[in-house]
Amino acid sequence: MSPRREREMAEPAEFRSYYGKPILKEPAWKQPDVPLYLFLGGVAGASASMAIVARPAGHANLARVATVAAGATSVASVAALIHDLGRPERFLNMLRVFKPTSPLSVGSWILAPFSGLASAAALSTITGRLPRLGALAGVSAGLLGPAMCTYTAVLLADTATPAWHEGHRQLPVLFAGSALTGGAGVALLAVTPAEAVPARRLGLVGAAAELVASSRLEHGLGVVSEPYRTGRAGALLKASKALTVAGAALSVFGRRNRIASAIAGSAYLAAGLCTRFGVYSAGVESTKDPKYVVVPQRERMARKANAST
Repeated sequence: MSPRREREMAEPAEFRSYYGKPILKEPAWKQPDVPLYLFLGGVAGASASMAIVARPAGHANLARVATVAAGATSVASVAALIHDLGRPERFLNMLRVFKPTSPLSVGSWILAPFSGLASAAALSTITGRLPRLGALAGVSAGLLGPAMCTYTAVLLADTATPAWHEGHRQLPVLFAGSALTGGAGVALLAVTPAEAVPARRLGLVGAAAELVASSRLEHGLGVVSEPYRTGRAGALLKASKALTVAGAALSVFGRRNRIASAIAGSAYLAAGLCTRFGVYSAGVESTKDPKYVVVPQRERMARKANAST
């Protein structure tokens, strides 16, 4: 005789929060300080890297614009972070130790030297003084550029905020792509179409990466994708995608037109702002409903149980 299946004595329990309260607290970071910090840091990193590629290729004016943009946006990024922290010494306290296992510590040690190097390179470019030291600072900042573009995504994903934590694979790609379009946007605004050829190509690569990563965030995280599609976050991310597509199209079809090139650059920069504010809003919304915490946990437990059998 085959063994009888054990009968369940109770229905599976539905999860509920305690008196309807959220399981997690909302992120304590301020708006617009932190989204601006995320956006400006990405533009700074991409611009610094673009500068060290443009100069050897003979695009001197593009390299100059990118170097100055990297210095200006890195300082603005630090200012936004310090304003969120409340007091400048809190930022300095973050540099007291270096902890490789902490994204916050590593991020602080990326941001601080990068902003110093990028600022030094920009000042040398503007004043014409100490050109060799300025060039060395610019190259060093450019090498740190990719880390500047992505470390903030790792920082968000390392939190318990469901929309950020579950998107730990997609957020770095999204932020990197958005940073590239942002850096390209500055160049398209500031230089002639003939001089902006490398920036245009960089923007197209960034746009492709951003659109793919955004789609995966909106549809590939199960229930946790909902905050990326709905409410304020959904509206901002839809606007970001539309602006990114418009910027890419204008940069290609209007590549000989100065006005079209400038509009493309503006669209790229506006898309970057919408992306950072949209991702931040999605994170905030995902802390308000317990299902975004509990459902992914149960799914992971079920996968582990199935794998062990």
